[in-house]
Amino acid sequence: MRHLILTLEAPLMAFGGETVDNYGVTRWFPAASMLAGLLANALGWRRIEHERHQALQDRLIFAARIDRGLAEGGILRDFQTAQLGAKDRAWTSHGRPEGRAGGARTYDAPHLRYRDYLADMRVTVALRFEPEAESPALDNVAHALQRPARPLFIGRKPCLPSTQLFTGFCDADSALAALRAIPVNPDPDQPTVRVLWPDGDGSAGVSASRRHFLTDQRNWASGLHGGGRVVCESELPCNWFGPSTGTPDA
Repeated sequence: MRHLILTLEAPLMAFGGETVDNYGVTRWFPAASMLAGLLANALGWRRIEHERHQALQDRLIFAARIDRGLAEGGILRDFQTAQLGAKDRAWTSHGRPEGRAGGARTYDAPHLRYRDYLADMRVTVALRFEPEAESPALDNVAHALQRPARPLFIGRKPCLPSTQLFTGFCDADSALAALRAIPVNPDPDQPTVRVLWPDGDGSAGVSASRRHFLTDQRNWASGLHGGGRVVCESELPCNWFGPSTGTPDA
C-alpha cells in the first residue's frame, strides 16, 4: 500500500486535545481532524465544505512518530486576554461573523484563555487513504502540499512549518511499516522514539505498550469532536527504523 510521508516541524505546534473551560491543551500526536484540516487547507477547500472534510477524515489512516521531543522549554502555555464589547463580532469557520450575547456585566472583565504549544518538536507521519480510488488521491495531496492554495499551519494559525511538509511516498503493508522504512536522525540523547498507530495497522514483531480509545475525529457539520478510534502506542529504538524494511521513494 502506498503511503504519503509528512514531516511536521515548527518552532511551535499544537495537536489540540479536549478543551476544558478556557484551557486549550495539546496532545503529543497529531489528531485525525488536524491532519484532515491541514490537507484540506492545502487543497484550497473552504471550511464550510463539511461533507468533503468529513469524507477526507473518514478515509485517513495514519501512524505518527515523535522524532525530536520537546525542547528544554517543554510545553509553552500562552496566556491570552482581550477586552470584548457587546457589539464586537468574531471571525468564525462557519462562513459568517458571530455576534455576542450576555448582559451588560458580562463585559466588565476581560476575556481570558490559555493555549498550550509544543516547542521545537519534529513528528513524522505516514498516511494513506481508504478507499484508495476515491478523490483526492495521494498524488493530488502531495502536489497541494508543495503548492498550497493557502498558507499552511500546524494546528493553530501562528504555527507555521519550518520545513517542507511533504517528504515523499513509501510502499508498505501498513502505516507503521511505512514509518519503519523512514530512518530517524540519530540523536545520542534520544535512543528511542514514541510511536502511535491505528489498532490493526501495526507491524510484525511490534507490541503495543498501550492500547486506548482516542477521540480525535471531528464531526465537520457540527464542528465538535464526537468520534474516535482505537490506537496503539509504544516506545521503540531509533535503530529499528530504516530503509531495509520498506521502499521509500522520496
